[in-house]
Amino acid sequence: MDAANIDRQQLLLRLMSAATQRSKVLSENIANQSVPGYTRRDVQFEELIAKRLQAGGAGLDEVEPRVVLDRSTPAGPDGNNVNLESEVNAMRETILAFQLYAQMLESRNNLMQTAIQEGR
Repeated sequence: MDAANIDRQQLLLRLMSAATQRSKVLSENIANQSVPGYTRRDVQFEELIAKRLQAGGAGLDEVEPRVVLDRSTPAGPDGNNVNLESEVNAMRETILAFQLYAQMLESRNNLMQTAIQEGR
């Protein structure tokens, strides 16, 4: 297995990990939707990876998921900016992304296993 294959596999694993972290953060947002003054949180990772790739991709393995406060979503009268519908939609997107990453990883592993078996 060459370095590029290892890097791609590691990236998929890291994307899956970030999606898992995002699911936890979204769950916390939903749990705190009635807490006055609560500011919703989100996980940035794909955006950070994209920026690093646009800059040439060096140090891609150094990019880590980052939990950030969302100050762009308007808050209600109680200062809470969690919108249940938005959180549920974000959770659905996160689940789909995780499933996609897992399927891509499984496909890569199946291809490698087939190549190894045919090379015997």
